[in-house]
Amino acid sequence: MESRITELRDKEIINISDGCRFGFVGDVEVDLETGRVRALVVPGRLRLFGLLGREDDHVFPWEAIRRFGEDIILVEAESTQITHGRRPRRRLE
Repeated sequence: MESRITELRDKEIINISDGCRFGFVGDVEVDLETGRVRALVVPGRLRLFGLLGREDDHVFPWEAIRRFGEDIILVEAESTQITHGRRPRRRLE
């Protein structure tokens, strides 16, 4: 099965250990030196319709990904593997 990075945005990330649904892929971290994908990022949920900002992003390292499906990505993620935090937003100029 072949997939493009743009097609990842249509896939939902689900934890195989407890069935928790994290949301849809919002971004991909790529190592520019090697050209390999390092992590998948799910943006945090909106708080109070976006008026209070967002929750922290969920960053899933490539090692935690177990299987790609047609419309889901299965990950084996423990709370210690998932990185919560804001990623700096960069503007392309």
